Amino acid sequence: MKQSIKNISFFLILSVWINFNVFAQKEAKIMVFSKTEGFRHKCIETGIKSIQKLGKENGFYVVATEDSDVLISNLNNYDAVIFLNTTGDILNNSQQEKFESYIKKGGGFVGIHSAADTEYDWPWYGKLVGAYFLSHPKQQQATINIINADHLSTFFLGKEWSKFDEWYNYKDMNPTVNVLMKLDEKSYEGGKNGNNHPIAWFHEYDGGRVFYTGLGHTKESYQDKKFLKHILGGINYAIGNQK
Repeated sequence: MKQSIKNISFFLILSVWINFNVFAQKEAKIMVFSKTEGFRHKCIETGIKSIQKLGKENGFYVVATEDSDVLISNLNNYDAVIFLNTTGDILNNSQQEKFESYIKKGGGFVGIHSAADTEYDWPWYGKLVGAYFLSHPKQQQATINIINADHLSTFFLGKEWSKFDEWYNYKDMNPTVNVLMKLDEKSYEGGKNGNNHPIAWFHEYDGGRVFYTGLGHTKESYQDKKFLKHILGGINYAIGNQK
């Protein structure tokens, strides 16, 4: 009788352990949103495919849409939302309220490049993404200084990263963000932010986790292993995977 009770107890414990691990290891879900109401980047389709490939290789499920209604109606199904080169006024007032609620409940946000060229009349969003686009010079090579090398998106980059891209100047920068990388304006022409020119950052904002990178204008970026690893680190931060 005692042996039977021990066996039952063992299998109950085993069942709980298995179910806990299945739950703990559930696949994260990501929504890539790329609606544009202004300039449209030619790299968007390439970027979506590359992020989907990252998902397959790293254990998260990726869905892409440019429909605001699809985004908002499915928000609660996703661990993080990526604004991939969005531009302009892409959400109406009601949709904005629902998106704010999603972040306040702990949703993750990743902004790539022109996510900062989006929703200028929505101050909450400006603080979420961390800055608004001001201007940019011609595409060119520039040196990026790694300010925080302990983050998932930067730990592999060393002290400097030389990259060809379109380099944004920013306005209305949120001073509370944690800066990851800064542009060395002496290394290229057309910088407007001076010695303090953040180009990637993260922060916790209004209940959610936020990562933004100003890189990602060119199609070639989405074939660049360093850039993709940079994006992957940002995604993992946004969904709460700190490994």
